[in-house]
Amino acid sequence: MKSLFRLFSLLVVLTFVLAACGGGDDDADDAGGNDDGDGEEASGELYTVGVDNTYPPFEFTVDGELVGIDVELIEAIAEDQGFDIEIEQMDFSGIIPSMQSKELDIGMGGMSITDERKETVDFSEPYFEAGVSLVVADGNDDIQGLEDLDGKKVAVKNGTVGANFAEEAQDEYGFEIVQVSDSASMFQEVINGSSDALMEDYPVISYAITEGDLELQIVGDRLTGDNYGISVLKGENDELLEKINEGLANLKDSGAYDDILAEYLD
Repeated sequence: MKSLFRLFSLLVVLTFVLAACGGGDDDADDAGGNDDGDGEEASGELYTVGVDNTYPPFEFTVDGELVGIDVELIEAIAEDQGFDIEIEQMDFSGIIPSMQSKELDIGMGGMSITDERKETVDFSEPYFEAGVSLVVADGNDDIQGLEDLDGKKVAVKNGTVGANFAEEAQDEYGFEIVQVSDSASMFQEVINGSSDALMEDYPVISYAITEGDLELQIVGDRLTGDNYGISVLKGENDELLEKINEGLANLKDSGAYDDILAEYLD
């Protein structure tokens, strides 16, 4: 009888041990994040993207929702490459400094690829051909090009290629630079007569004039031939940059890239 009792006790102990071991394996799988219970893999890496929400058609808000070419493009790249993004909205001039302080992983905002910026960030392959245009008030026939800016005031937005170009051309053409922090203020500077002209990326100002019915006009040829790129901190995000380039190439091959542009520019 005692032997039977001991055998029964041993079987009970073994049952608990086996149950405990099985439970430990399940917990380990859950803790590892390899399965969500339906056999699907968990989400990939999360990257923070900095954009300027006052830069239509690339980033702007409609009824409180952030939309635009850059927004849809980085969302599509993330989906194609299997990573997640979180978008942070800020002044354009703060994007690269925020990347340097490790607050952002990716910088966009219609960011032109320049040698100066390449000292701080690495760029993706170009995704849009832009270029800076000279803009005056509608009906202003006195200014047709840079040579007409002597003694005039030219509004530019901080940290942009237009601002850099203005600084380089200022001495040669004799105009005064008026720095502003956002596109809307820059447009208003010229519309209300506080400044005589402004310098802005061609696709941005063309879209703003058409969609916003602004009393502005583009004069002359484009002043520069810039390309936009997606940026990451220099030398520290090679793997992420490779994903961005691969995703961008896939979107172009599939036609999705053209669809995004057509939504905002056609």
